Amino acid sequence: MSQLEEKTIKTEKIFSGRVISLQVDDVELPNGKTSKREIVKHPGAVAVIAIKDDNKIVMVEQFRKPLERSLVEIPAGKLEAGEEPINTARRELEEETGYVCDELEWLISFYTSPGFADELIHLYVAKGLKKKENAAQLDEDEFVNLVELTLEEAVQYVGEKKIYDAKTAFAVQYLQLKEALKK
Repeated sequence: MSQLEEKTIKTEKIFSGRVISLQVDDVELPNGKTSKREIVKHPGAVAVIAIKDDNKIVMVEQFRKPLERSLVEIPAGKLEAGEEPINTARRELEEETGYVCDELEWLISFYTSPGFADELIHLYVAKGLKKKENAAQLDEDEFVNLVELTLEEAVQYVGEKKIYDAKTAFAVQYLQLKEALKK
């Protein structure tokens, strides 16, 4: 046991929904005292940096109710039970953008908010994009606008807070770094 580890004494399940569940754990701290931890459980997700042959980045604009505004984001979605992340990436890319790809490469996986949630996002880069005629459809409660940006436009969107979520900001910075290393 790590000297920083917190031992779970009791778990109380508070809520279980379509996307997340919430629990409150009683924990024993490293100093022997006890505390409570509110934890959001999430099945995990994928996100895709989709780059067209003309170097435009394919993104979607979507209303985000917790923020009461729309954001421009890279395509992303929740893992289904038993689904491999690479298959989720292909499915979400097609559903949200209408594109399929020749090449899908895993880049990195990271936790979004480890202070209270266990959501792990698997980030992929898609190349060799082709618009599919009869592409898979969005979920019935999902509405998006397709947005295609140059890297310079994406950087501008970050500054204007049109791109304002961590996964997309990370993607833009990754592409900036990759471009800078070419020079």
